[in-house]
Amino acid sequence: MEKRELGKSGIFVSPITFGGNVFGWTINESRSFELLDIFLDSGFDFIDTADTYSYWANGNVGGESETIIGNWVKSRGNREKVKIATKVGSENREHGKNITKDYILKTVEGSLKRLQTDYIDLYQTHWDVLETPVEETLSAYDKLIKEGKVRAIGASNLSAERLKESLEVSDKGLPRYQTFQPHYNLYAREGFEKELEQLCLDNNLGVINYSSLESGFLTGKYRTEEDLVKSVRGEGMAKYFNERGKRILTALDEVAAKHNSAPAAVSMAWLLKRPSITAPIVSATTKDQLNSILSAASLNLDSQDIEKLNQASVY
Repeated sequence: MEKRELGKSGIFVSPITFGGNVFGWTINESRSFELLDIFLDSGFDFIDTADTYSYWANGNVGGESETIIGNWVKSRGNREKVKIATKVGSENREHGKNITKDYILKTVEGSLKRLQTDYIDLYQTHWDVLETPVEETLSAYDKLIKEGKVRAIGASNLSAERLKESLEVSDKGLPRYQTFQPHYNLYAREGFEKELEQLCLDNNLGVINYSSLESGFLTGKYRTEEDLVKSVRGEGMAKYFNERGKRILTALDEVAAKHNSAPAAVSMAWLLKRPSITAPIVSATTKDQLNSILSAASLNLDSQDIEKLNQASVY
């Protein structure tokens, strides 16, 4: 399978990333293990999570996702076969967003313990805090990299201005972000394409976009008001039932039929054709979902397919 480099980090990963937000939320540990086994056995090796996943679920406090991943890695003895990305700086019920040096140096220890590893392949700034200078945040990562606890760093949800500032500061001797993690998919295109895509290309940043299937809308599972009860995410789907959303689903159906595939796989394959995208992040809760998504890596869309999808999703 083709491996793609995370920026210029020297770390090569599979072209699809398993999103760990579902672990300990919509699937339990046993199902998580089952899907992670399928993912790895299918030739994929990159897993993304965060230290606060999934605090929003009833009875959770945060860290459940990292704990499940750590338990899986320990039980399978496969740490050297997988690349693990996690994030720091998000809020939970106990605290707000925080990317100060002291907070990062303290919080990373919890992630390492839950993940049952002595290093994190990719450690990412989850959310920005404008009051914290980028130099302070990067200096924390500098210490962690020198200690061998972190191999490379990335950022998520930064504005174009703050990302550019961070890259400029790195030229003065601090670690450089190698990846960027934006909200991006066939439906949500404008924010990344207008403000951030060229910046990522110009600076050789690997892009591991999240919400690759727009919370399930791009799977085609939600098409009518009656479909909104199909999952815990269904209640948020009504906003997509507009003319543009319908055009996108129609185009996905047509391309999927042409390739004897599924809308979810086509959505992912479209992302993989974007020159800026390295390894889209996507979650799954069943074997069928996961296998459909992973098939995108071998789905070769032609120029007509891409044009049809581009025109349907134009903003």
